[in-house]
Amino acid sequence: MSKKVCVAMSGGVDSSTTAGILKESGFEVFGVFMKLWDSGKSDRGCCSLDDSNDALRVANKLEIPFYVLNFKKEFKEYVVDYFVSEYQRGRTPNPCIMCNRSIKFDFLLKKAKTFGADYIATGHYCKLEKVGDDFFLFKAADKRKDQSYFLFNLDKPILKEILFPLGNFTKDQVRKKASEFKLVTAEKRESQEICFIEKNYRDFLNEMGLKEKKGYIVDLKGRVLGTHKGYFNFTIGQRSGLNVAIGKPVYVSKIIPDENLVIVGDDENLYRTTFLIENVNFFETPDFSKEYDIKIRYSHRGEKAKIKKKEDKEYLVEFTIPQRGITPGQAAVIYDSDKLVGGGWIKEVF
Repeated sequence: MSKKVCVAMSGGVDSSTTAGILKESGFEVFGVFMKLWDSGKSDRGCCSLDDSNDALRVANKLEIPFYVLNFKKEFKEYVVDYFVSEYQRGRTPNPCIMCNRSIKFDFLLKKAKTFGADYIATGHYCKLEKVGDDFFLFKAADKRKDQSYFLFNLDKPILKEILFPLGNFTKDQVRKKASEFKLVTAEKRESQEICFIEKNYRDFLNEMGLKEKKGYIVDLKGRVLGTHKGYFNFTIGQRSGLNVAIGKPVYVSKIIPDENLVIVGDDENLYRTTFLIENVNFFETPDFSKEYDIKIRYSHRGEKAKIKKKEDKEYLVEFTIPQRGITPGQAAVIYDSDKLVGGGWIKEVF
């Protein structure tokens, strides 16, 4: 009897091709489009009518059952509220990571089981392999598209219930495969924006209750250089929008929410080696004598660092070479070569 798989279908080429590959491989496949956010009249962004229709067209082409599930309440609580609260704390959030953990691989996984699914599958570029009796995540074959970074905080026990069919594919190969399946999404462009924000995040934060308030921009010695309309409009390393003219470029180096204060400095001041991570999740026990490759943002290539346990679920990370723009609120993800060891949220930079 074929194993049953629920494919999270976003209306994009990756999840569409995932469904096609799994059906071609002999699985009993059904697709689910998750309604997460009201996109208004826009045909862009999260859960647009165009995306829903594209997912339905793909399901019809593949001749698989298709359902639309409403997770708007959960998405608001676990992703959007988190996003707003992190900016309120002066941090820079990563909502995709929270969406993966809470929505796709928790609420959707549980719902899929009520449909009789043995597995849930997504279009993530990531490898999932069994090593001995355990399952582990690895970087995808296409390192430019690898998305393992966004999966660092999944609960290890659920890995055996997940499939990532695109782990060994490049993006070009995925589009070619979609064309072979004659899917309408084969040449569909990728979305690079935060899915639930139609304009810009500053307007969104304002709409969600973070109101603009005049504050000061100061240098590292506390001298006032200018004013701003709200500390949450800035992130570490930012240069644009400061409107400070002192004869040289300056960058945001620290944000103090309680004082509505933005501190700026030279580019060299952005380089640090040591920081604290919290709410750490490991897929295996780390070797504290070993150097790991650690990424401090998705676009970061990763550099050698050691980790040291501090408090419960808090660890100190120390890079061998100073890194630019280590940012509270972002994820620090730990690799042993291509193997995902774990990761945590950047709490404080020293």
